[in-house]
Amino acid sequence: MNETSHHTPLLPALYVVATPIGNLGDITLRALDILQRVDRVAAEDTRVSGQLLAHFNISKPLVSVREHNERAAADKVIAWIAAGDAVAYVSDAGTPAVSDPGARLVAAVRAAGLKVMPIPGAAAVTTALSVAGVESGSWLFHGFLPPKSGARQAQLQTLAPLPCALVFYEAPHRIEETLADMAAVLDANRLVTLARELTKKFESIVTLPLAEAPAWLAADPNHVRGEFVVVVHPPAAAAAMVDAEAMRVLDVLLAALPPTLAAKLAAQITGRSKAELYKMTLALKPQTDA
Repeated sequence: MNETSHHTPLLPALYVVATPIGNLGDITLRALDILQRVDRVAAEDTRVSGQLLAHFNISKPLVSVREHNERAAADKVIAWIAAGDAVAYVSDAGTPAVSDPGARLVAAVRAAGLKVMPIPGAAAVTTALSVAGVESGSWLFHGFLPPKSGARQAQLQTLAPLPCALVFYEAPHRIEETLADMAAVLDANRLVTLARELTKKFESIVTLPLAEAPAWLAADPNHVRGEFVVVVHPPAAAAAMVDAEAMRVLDVLLAALPPTLAAKLAAQITGRSKAELYKMTLALKPQTDA
């Protein structure tokens, strides 16, 4: 028995537990604590989650809750929670319900008037964004694009005008076609960060113009192996628009405040880096002094 006597019982609830996306060292202490203390674990794939639990010497009853049975399995989970059980839900990797099963289960438990608690941790989307260097801080997570080129290009057409970064997941057998479609539909000069096999042994992260991405994939057979997060950086016009807005805010603040304070307040207003905005004040200050 893995539970220790000093632990207070968990509240009856569904605990949505994030698990590592590759490196098992990324599991959180809180996730381990919850998994040790729940009454049972619902999993996207009981074989995958069984191996994870075994690695950490946790033994719990496992029940399958995957895409094809999620609605029916939700009734079982609701009954267990209503009877006083604490139930964890884990997907195969990362945060459940983020391009993984779990959303229907969460919605059903909430609709039944029962508690749902997030246990945060690894997610491929935020892991990729943390190393992509998207300065604006504005991004849209789309998940997987349609598998067929026509539908994929049509979807990309609707996303192209958005003034933010676009984040996608893609499988290795479609990455070449997807990047070719992106280069054709989006501005080929837009930067793209390809994050492959994140947190795993053969992790690779590269940022280059979309026009060069197909050639990078073709340069090495290993470049098309593994799961991808694709971060398409904001279009240049969007970046210019953000710069213009930051300059406008700074111009107003500098009329009444010293540069350091103006940069600090402008950073809070615009979300831009304080150091970056302070550099802008150096360009604006002579105008304000004139």
